[in-house]
Amino acid sequence: MSRLCYVSHCYRGLEVAGYKAKTDNEITLEEMGAVNLGLPRKYSHNAVVIFIHGVLSSLRFCFKVRKDDVVVLQYPLKKYFTFICRVAHLRGAKTVALIHDLGSFRRKKLTVAQEMKRLSHADGVIASNKVMEKWIREQGYQGHLSSLGFWDYRSSSINTHQQQVCHQPIRIAYAGSISRRKNSFLTTFASSLEHCELHLFGWVNGMSELEQCQHVVSHGYVQADDFIRDAEVDFGIVWDGDSMEVCSGDWGEYLHYNTPHKTSFYLRGGIPVVVWKQSAMAYMVEQTGTGVCVDSLQELESKLMHLSPSQFAEMKVKALGLAEKMNHGGFVEDAVRGMERMLQR
Repeated sequence: MSRLCYVSHCYRGLEVAGYKAKTDNEITLEEMGAVNLGLPRKYSHNAVVIFIHGVLSSLRFCFKVRKDDVVVLQYPLKKYFTFICRVAHLRGAKTVALIHDLGSFRRKKLTVAQEMKRLSHADGVIASNKVMEKWIREQGYQGHLSSLGFWDYRSSSINTHQQQVCHQPIRIAYAGSISRRKNSFLTTFASSLEHCELHLFGWVNGMSELEQCQHVVSHGYVQADDFIRDAEVDFGIVWDGDSMEVCSGDWGEYLHYNTPHKTSFYLRGGIPVVVWKQSAMAYMVEQTGTGVCVDSLQELESKLMHLSPSQFAEMKVKALGLAEKMNHGGFVEDAVRGMERMLQR
């Protein structure tokens, strides 16, 4: 009888979106009855501790994996991915790569050819979204392939502001680290606002002029669970780069293929989202009716002003519905169960 399995790791903490997502996914796998073939999950900022934990966890996997196991690996796994896949195949098990990031896009530490060679060791791949799934197939991946959609987001907090009427003026949130390198568009965007407010949740690094803008309200750093519970905003914006016209630069270009964890963060708080129409997330936002897709931020204020009360109320209800699914790991569970069925064919 086949077992669903995974390999836990040592993470630097839950403050970083990637580690938060991987931890949430491990909890979901545990609830699905999956067996951890590595060491117990651990948190540390010490590079030596992280390295030793990774080595020992991989070695433990070698002795615990069995024939017919289906092993979910959260990708990228850096130096251990290929090794674990090869050991699994030697033992008659199958591996599934659940993709968080593609190194050939985000950090460009791999070429596309190197990335695909690495992914080819997995029997199945769960891409972050439909656009990434299509791209991976076009690059020649021959295994089973599916996609996730939204990342799950677990939190003990309950949003206490579930009103289905927009504030006046409309409140647009931007949450996360704020710096010129990643999101200098915010200064231009804030200066362009006339009928909306931009609410910032995060440290503003080297962009003091942003906080001086008339329509900006800066809340400073806010813990994720506190944001989900307390944020009184109407929309959350997912945008990167230095331009209001397009998502630009490496971070912005990556939105063509990536599923930002920030999208799920807003939705977990029951907050409809604003996304770039050319981003990979636009399809999911439109399909679920949980936000607004724009070609340019120049058109956003007008678009929001013309939303009817019933249209906003419907977005809010749908966002709250997704929040419930995300809080229980519904997207990862659906994707993993679907991949299990594919591997059994």
